[in-house]
Amino acid sequence: MQQKLPEKKRFSIVARLKSTTHAWRGLGIFLKTTHNSRVHLFFASLAIYLGYILCISSIEWVMITFTIGLVIITEALNTAFEIDIDLTSPSYHPYARDTKDVAAGAVLISILVASIIGLIIFLPKIINLL
Repeated sequence: MQQKLPEKKRFSIVARLKSTTHAWRGLGIFLKTTHNSRVHLFFASLAIYLGYILCISSIEWVMITFTIGLVIITEALNTAFEIDIDLTSPSYHPYARDTKDVAAGAVLISILVASIIGLIIFLPKIINLL
């Protein structure tokens, strides 16, 4: 016997807006529990400040915005993976460790990319000031 798929609910803007409360809650959990997020936000603020002071171009602003987002997104996903692994594998398991390390490695890659882009944008402007 074939099982019937549930009928889709009608689209509702109100329901969509209410569902964003889960995303805001997740963002709050991320900011409260991830100590590295404070470091990322500090460097993001520094990049924004430097961008303002050094009058970077629109394209440079796009790149800075993209890299800030990239680092924060990878850190948030890393945090989500860690929460899930802590729940599903409370005792030590080498695969759990590997998964956490790979997710942390993704954060490291995003930080390296952001640093390189920051150096490309800011270093020549700072050198010109000196």
